[in-house]
Amino acid sequence: MPDRDLIRVEVAYALPNQQKIIALLVEPGTTAFQAVVRSKITDVFRDLDIETAKMGIFGQSLGTKGMKQAREHELQEGDRVEIYRPLICDPKEARRKRADKAKDAD
Repeated sequence: MPDRDLIRVEVAYALPNQQKIIALLVEPGTTAFQAVVRSKITDVFRDLDIETAKMGIFGQSLGTKGMKQAREHELQEGDRVEIYRPLICDPKEARRKRADKAKDAD
């Protein structure tokens, strides 16, 4: 298949001290999950479990707000698939703790 029939996409993952963006040429119809597999990003980040990792396109989480899941979402030219790290703590709980701490400081 000639390159002109392919689309350019990226796969991105970051840790606090390391990040990697991998550019790929893929066939139209390739899903976000397929692009992550083809990127071989797990060769760089061996602890990354792409089977359970949350993914998104430019900050929009796949599987939310009407977007399809990563295994179903077909990529468009220029899309960047972002692989998200799991949360360390619940954001609501963290906000509550900060509010309690601020109240105690007053």
